[in-house]
Amino acid sequence: MNLANKLTIFRIILVPIMVIIPFFNIQGAFLNIPNEFIIINIIFIIASITDKLDGQIARSRNQITTFGKFADPLADKILVLAAMMMLVEYNKLPAWIPILILAREFIVSGYRLVAVEQGGKVIAASFWGKLKTVTQMIAIIIAFLDVNAFGICFFGEISGLPLVINIAQTIMMLICVVATIFSGYDYLKSGKELFELK
Repeated sequence: MNLANKLTIFRIILVPIMVIIPFFNIQGAFLNIPNEFIIINIIFIIASITDKLDGQIARSRNQITTFGKFADPLADKILVLAAMMMLVEYNKLPAWIPILILAREFIVSGYRLVAVEQGGKVIAASFWGKLKTVTQMIAIIIAFLDVNAFGICFFGEISGLPLVINIAQTIMMLICVVATIFSGYDYLKSGKELFELK
């Protein structure tokens, strides 16, 4: 097994480790941010870095494999959705955001299955797809540093650094939502001929 695939598997392994952190009931805080969130964030950041690395290594060493094509995007989705569901459980994120992202992933995955079945048409990642990936990673990282819930900044209940962090998290998450919608639309528009009735 090559290095790129090992990094992908490592990323998948990090997900259950990240998810079980709350069960240890870690106490204390740093800059008013619970240590539990800091640890979860560190794990998420490490996993996100491996996402960037495994693709670069596979391409630079010409080590692109069928396993990598399958496991790499799957690992990304598992990581992001696991982190978002944790944020929902912590009341830091409304459930409709991960639901929307999950719906988009189902639509795109379904499209890819149909595309392969009908000739293997591949659509390159659009600007919106790349923006979605970057903003959702940044938004999740900021959300774990945010001691307040998504969108509290609109109600004037906080001030100072917590306000700045909440604004950053809220804006990034909203950009992610917009990019999710438009990237999903791009896929459907680009592959509309696949769904024409014949």
